[in-house]
Amino acid sequence: MIHYSECPVCKSSNIQRVLSARDQTVSKQLFTVCHCDQCEAMFTQDVPGTEAIGSYYASENYISHSDTQQGLINKLYHLIRRRTLLAKMHLVKKETGKHAGNILDVGCGTGAFLHTMQQAGWKTTGLEPDQAAREKAKKLYDLQILSSEKLFTLTPGTLDAITLWHVLEHVHQLHEYVEQLKKLLTENGRLFIAVPNYTSYDADVYKENWAAYDVPRHLYHFSPQSIKLLMNLHGLEVMDIRPMWFDSFYVSMLSEQHKNGKGNMLRAFFNGLISNIKTIFNKEKCSSVIYIISKSK
Repeated sequence: MIHYSECPVCKSSNIQRVLSARDQTVSKQLFTVCHCDQCEAMFTQDVPGTEAIGSYYASENYISHSDTQQGLINKLYHLIRRRTLLAKMHLVKKETGKHAGNILDVGCGTGAFLHTMQQAGWKTTGLEPDQAAREKAKKLYDLQILSSEKLFTLTPGTLDAITLWHVLEHVHQLHEYVEQLKKLLTENGRLFIAVPNYTSYDADVYKENWAAYDVPRHLYHFSPQSIKLLMNLHGLEVMDIRPMWFDSFYVSMLSEQHKNGKGNMLRAFFNGLISNIKTIFNKEKCSSVIYIISKSK
């Protein structure tokens, strides 16, 4: 277990416990979540190390690895996934200014996004720690996905786009990863990082039952301020922030299940809708956020 005496993002010792959240997916254990008063990052305390964390992903309910369509929520996830994949593709094209280029997807799961980019004419590289997910990517899309440690063997300055769709919060080597991602980008390349946002309305509503805490798999819980600070520490700059509109509904549905064991679709939809309405006035309040990042000039 990793016990932090200082913030893993900014290294401040000004940290305090704020809540306890339960692992609803695998172990049912309670984990402490702490807050850094310096940079506003939150993090899961006493998390399993790299050698022990794998067992906490061993569930058919972990959709990015299994592609399961069991249950209503997972069926809804797959219904909207095609639309979100295309939206991500268009975002990458727009922000890089390229119709085709070199892209790396870190934590690519079973390869659905890489397949979308490959069909659009991009040269793709994927990294994924889970062997079963890599095998499924081969079976589904004939993609040769690399294991995650290969990140540090890739050629610097060769990637027009790097994407991490809900991945950075899982990475033990936080600063080493961010530094390496910067090295891999071309001078005008773009880094796309999507993470949950604990400052959102739905996070405030569900508190310790908010599904996007997803302890202990989520090692960190970011705010927009903490992401900006983390990027600045590594010579990177957040250029823009884009809301992920569907995530507020998906997370609210899961959170309702965590709260009462049964779920409440109507209440989940209402809370997700209110969260999105608040985001219209402040995009930094969305349930999940895409940060578009470049090298600092």
